[in-house]
Amino acid sequence: MSESLPPSASTHRAYPAYPELSWHAVFTGWVLGIVISVSIGFAALKLGFSIEGSELAAILGFGILRGLFGRKSIVENNVAQTVASAVNGASSGIMFSVPAIFLLGHQDQLNPALLAFGCIAGAFLGIAFIVPLRKQMIDFERLTYPGGVAVATILKSPGAGVRKAQLLVGAAVFSGGLHALSLGAGVDNWALGDWLGLPSYLNATWYLSLMTVGVGFIAGRGGIAFILGGFVVWWILSPLLAATGAFPVDEAGAVIDTPDGLRGLIYRPLGIGMLIGGAIMGVLLALPLIRSAIKSMSDASKAGTGASEELPVKLLYVGIAGATVLLTFMAVNSVETVGLGRGIAMAVLGTLWIWMSGIILSEAIGRTNWSPLSGMTLIAVTLLLLIVSGLDDADAIVAAVMVGGATCVAMSQATDLMLDMKTGYLVGATPRRQQMAQFVGAWLGPIVVIGVVYVLHDVYVLGSDALPAPQGQALASTVEGILGGDVPTEKYVAGALMGALLTASQGGLGILVGLGFYLPFNVVLTYAIGTALRLSANRWKGSDWADHTGVPIAAGFIIGEALVGVGYALTMIAQST
Repeated sequence: MSESLPPSASTHRAYPAYPELSWHAVFTGWVLGIVISVSIGFAALKLGFSIEGSELAAILGFGILRGLFGRKSIVENNVAQTVASAVNGASSGIMFSVPAIFLLGHQDQLNPALLAFGCIAGAFLGIAFIVPLRKQMIDFERLTYPGGVAVATILKSPGAGVRKAQLLVGAAVFSGGLHALSLGAGVDNWALGDWLGLPSYLNATWYLSLMTVGVGFIAGRGGIAFILGGFVVWWILSPLLAATGAFPVDEAGAVIDTPDGLRGLIYRPLGIGMLIGGAIMGVLLALPLIRSAIKSMSDASKAGTGASEELPVKLLYVGIAGATVLLTFMAVNSVETVGLGRGIAMAVLGTLWIWMSGIILSEAIGRTNWSPLSGMTLIAVTLLLLIVSGLDDADAIVAAVMVGGATCVAMSQATDLMLDMKTGYLVGATPRRQQMAQFVGAWLGPIVVIGVVYVLHDVYVLGSDALPAPQGQALASTVEGILGGDVPTEKYVAGALMGALLTASQGGLGILVGLGFYLPFNVVLTYAIGTALRLSANRWKGSDWADHTGVPIAAGFIIGEALVGVGYALTMIAQST
């Protein structure tokens, strides 16, 4: 699969191209992807969040490719981590959705083989939809993608000097050590507001995470609107609600002014609505750019495959059409009562949602390194439930969550590919080969992760103290609320209008501010430290110091905490066997 330069016409020796899309890289990526997806999938069920696996894959890829095979190409290792992260892309997509079926007690109606095929189709759709946006988001808008920068820093460290590698490793050891202490003590937040005697509605609690600081540092100015969104919610809107006596009340008439209560009842639905409204407006504003990107790909492919650095546009069209057919097949056959009409409607809705959400999530993660994947999944399942509303509750739940799970995997793959494409952009990889690597890895993830779900449920039972599956619990609660007629429609609509107006005033603003509404404020506060440090470093030390000293340290913070998180998951698995 490696390619070489054509023989030179001169008397000089023709050197081979750096190995890139090779069988060494593919098999290494498959092995690493299986290990990482099992570990991170378990962590998602236990802890309620998913860990990015690209950093771990890049480090381990060096060990395997160099130690076992004697391979030293940075771009080949980049392909290995791309394949591995593509396999792992299914872990968050499935762990955030499918467990809801088990928690609601309908797993006997679930067809695992059909679910796997549907999730593979969703993965291919997510990749195919996002490929035409690579140039716009990475070459033209130059979105930061902090996670992609961190992986590129890993890949380039061995060849970029000992000093950068020492900074990265030292920061990773320091960050990992602090995170291990945090996990051991069971303390991951600092309730500064309680110490100072501040009202609970100000939510002055800081997340103890150097990884979050590192992400904020790498993102720099790109995350300022995200930070402002969080401050507007908790330090402006909450005091206004307190001053006017407008806090919500529960059924017993008690005032709800706790952070969890306010976020669940008001701010989170508003944030999700802002993400949707900002996305819709963003799609409308980006249509000419998307059309131009597809036309450029088509023109390049007509000039010959070698003339285009992207996958041929015809291949993407075939992939989109084929994956949509598979998604339709999955929807129609999810339960016997769905029927052809509802099945086609679900597949079309799922396909459109994948396209729109891929844009939302890719831009969000490009600017902040956080992806509101679970929120987008909640909305997808909500819309799908409306289509199957006339069915028996059990049939409706299984059909909607199965198709919703496929869309969730698609969204996860879209964001993962854009992160990896940013890494490739920084290390000089060929976009077309990296896109092929994503397809090569994406099919394996659903098979592995769905198998893990069944095994873990048989051993521990999803929803138990051993595996609480927090994201699945949230989705299950939402489904029960929808079937019971309890949906905060007015908050979604109000948020959508605000998000659309903000995005119309400045591209991407609605999504960024919506993220500030949506995510817990403790994350926003800690993220703000990293952003402030980056702005200060640029001002007082210069951008050169920030890029060559600050960024490796920030990348080490991300890597160290991620590695300890994976190690913690492996330890829990070992202790449970």
